[in-house]
Amino acid sequence: MKPLLHVVELTEEPILQQLQWEEALLRADARNWCLLNRGSPPAIVLGISGQIQQLIHQEKWSQAPVPLIRRFSGGGTVVVDENTLFVTLICQAQAVSVPVFPRPLMQWTADLYRPLFNSVPFHLKENDYVVGEHKWGGNAQSIIRGRWLHHSSLLWDYNPTYMDYLQQPPKMPAYRQARSHTDFLCRLKDYWPDCRLFQNAFIEQLSQQFEINYTEKKELEHIATLPHRKATCLIGFSEDS
Repeated sequence: MKPLLHVVELTEEPILQQLQWEEALLRADARNWCLLNRGSPPAIVLGISGQIQQLIHQEKWSQAPVPLIRRFSGGGTVVVDENTLFVTLICQAQAVSVPVFPRPLMQWTADLYRPLFNSVPFHLKENDYVVGEHKWGGNAQSIIRGRWLHHSSLLWDYNPTYMDYLQQPPKMPAYRQARSHTDFLCRLKDYWPDCRLFQNAFIEQLSQQFEINYTEKKELEHIATLPHRKATCLIGFSEDS
């Protein structure tokens, strides 16, 4: 039998709320989950160890600020807005037949997306999903004993103004070659006619490995009330770390 996967389709949920739910699902629940969300208001999300002063243009941000959020997982800094599609998988270790280590899990997720791009050059480059040499999806992970989380920010579209909030990161993938954000990124809408169709196609890929059970948001709200470690938070430039 295929393992059961609880799929929750969200719209217009702020990314802070989604990350808080994800942390609860990882730490306080034992089931397999997939969360999909589009329409989140603009925000900047840093990894657990990201340093604001190295990553954000404070002057540009201060002219039109958006929320600054520190998530519980590692990885880089992302700017998100209403056109970002978030896809998160949270599973028990035995739910997939790959070693529960960052690279095998990254490759396994890439294999889910690859059939959705059979007419264009899709690749996994380092930790990014790309078409050719242009990134359309960034990823971060959290692995705890017996359980793992992989979340992705997929650029259906993006606002170049928000991308200007980000400095060139001190560590960047080699294939980026120090390109600006606009030269480095691409948009999913250039390869798919409709975001909903893309989302449905991804769920169809998941259904080949999981038994899909569509679940209501209220279940996330309930799990979030259970005792668990909470590292996701809203932050500001007064922070020194």
